Amino acid sequence: MKAIILAAGRGARLAPLTDTTPKPLLPINGQPLIVRQLQQLRAANITNVVINLYHLGDLIERALGNGEKFGMQIAYSHEQSLLETGGGIKKALPLLEDDEFVVCNGDIYTDFNFSTLPKALAPNDSAHLVLTSTPKTRESGDFDYSQGRVTNRGNNFVYCGISIFSRRIFGNSPEGAFSSRDLLFEAMNQGQLSAQIHRGQWTDIGTLGDYQKANDN
Repeated sequence: MKAIILAAGRGARLAPLTDTTPKPLLPINGQPLIVRQLQQLRAANITNVVINLYHLGDLIERALGNGEKFGMQIAYSHEQSLLETGGGIKKALPLLEDDEFVVCNGDIYTDFNFSTLPKALAPNDSAHLVLTSTPKTRESGDFDYSQGRVTNRGNNFVYCGISIFSRRIFGNSPEGAFSSRDLLFEAMNQGQLSAQIHRGQWTDIGTLGDYQKANDN
């Protein structure tokens, strides 16, 4: 199974750090965030990765190259304008090729073990999400969960930014920029969204405070 790392965003809330360094290249305890993610994917034998690029994307491509030094194959999906998460994945579908693939947000710091993801989606599912309990720093959550399924929108759990998508989830999606959350909410409404719970470390690097927290771990 291939994977896509979403690395196109501006990271505006992390300015001025992200004025000259794309968020995925910011170091956490001396190691660029995206390098840690590549190593985690490689440890799960996921070696073929697509990375979407926009803000300072040339710096990411220059740092990672074709992936050979990580024992991986890396391809890049260049965006001429920011397509958000849904539009970015949709544009990269020709590079992903497979019917199902792993999605990883490029701004998460976690000890999640990617080998615990299912090897394939259930026949009627269009996505599988990794959830974690809503952090105290969040005013609200994303979903409710029961027995391996996302049941409703709710406040008990947040989406970790790690998932498996089927390309069929894009069947009725718009062109241009759109959020993948819209697709996930529709899949939930159709009863096509499975999930698992991650109980370990997870930080969404959205603010300077989050970045400092990750470096303090």
